[in-house]
Amino acid sequence: MLSPLALEIFFLGLLGLASLSIAWVSVIVVLRLYRGQR
Repeated sequence: MLSPLALEIFFLGLLGLASLSIAWVSVIVVLRLYRGQR
């Protein structure tokens, strides 16, 4: 049985990865739009 702390750390890591990937994609999209306007 997993301890609640391990589960919490796992979900926090998953949440961090998800937010990082979303931020990365949004940065790429903004850069492409910025370059496309020039």
